[in-house]
Amino acid sequence: MNISRAACGRVWSIILAGGDGERLRPLIQRWLGCHKPKQYCAFIGTRSMLQHTLDRADRLTAPARRFMICAREHQHEALLQLNGRPPGTVILQPAKRGTLAGIFLPLMYVRKSDPEATVVIFPSDHFIYPEDRFLDVLQRAIWTAEWLADRVVLLGASPSGPEVEYGWIQPGQPLDGTVGRSVRAVLAFYEKPALAEASAAWTAGALWNTMITVAKAETIWRLGWRCVPELMPMFERIAAVIASPQQKAVIDAVYQAMPARDFSSHVLQRAPDQLAVIEMNGVTWSDWGKADRIVETLRRIGKQPAFPLEFVAANSNVGKAGRERSEPRPVSLA
Repeated sequence: MNISRAACGRVWSIILAGGDGERLRPLIQRWLGCHKPKQYCAFIGTRSMLQHTLDRADRLTAPARRFMICAREHQHEALLQLNGRPPGTVILQPAKRGTLAGIFLPLMYVRKSDPEATVVIFPSDHFIYPEDRFLDVLQRAIWTAEWLADRVVLLGASPSGPEVEYGWIQPGQPLDGTVGRSVRAVLAFYEKPALAEASAAWTAGALWNTMITVAKAETIWRLGWRCVPELMPMFERIAAVIASPQQKAVIDAVYQAMPARDFSSHVLQRAPDQLAVIEMNGVTWSDWGKADRIVETLRRIGKQPAFPLEFVAANSNVGKAGRERSEPRPVSLA
């Protein structure tokens, strides 16, 4: 399925590609002889996780409405990954400040371009299969975010066990008067709970948080003022100079003083009443944060990983194939 871009209205994409992939460092280091964040690795086939994510985003919106955020130290690799496609806008973070800053920095650019925008936030280092089924669910989430404009819509994955490294979403009553794959309120959100709490959530029918998020840009911005008011003046300071000559200097100064914050624990967990959730029935999802998750997922769909299985030891992590380095093409850098 190719989603009609016209049907998506004022939809913009934010690609989160700023992680370092530390959990998979042992495998990637052993496999490639050097470290590379997992979003830049191709664990199966020829396309990296980031390239798969870009493909999903480009089926949803025009590249001109796509913002990708990555670390400055990975700029070269990020530009190589574009591989001739229209670049959209690449935003370079000067330092790691958690997923909250990773979302709010590109969100400022979206708001500057289109104050009425609906945004889809894609982590770039997660596995999703099959694509068409996922895009069907995502289209439903977009419609929901435009209909329930005061809520942030989360896509939840069906859990296979009491995982303590994921966030958990406890669904409530349907918000759309339907049954089955309905839009549901959120009773509670638990970010990386203890085992007992994760087991209770699993038993109660909670879902894994995929971090795939759809909402009006202004709704997320207002949620920031509700949940992290101490940080919002910093973001407002950056927003005031977007696209100006002072932009880089202000971003560097603000990031130097900014504390690290997590979007899930510092925003989503604090405001379940402003969330909605849609379960991704029929979609396989994993964050691929550990080597055994990669192997297990690929075995489930009848595929073999690109890396040698002997590189996967108990409790170790993994990543993928390098390609020849060449000079990146110039793109729009924020």
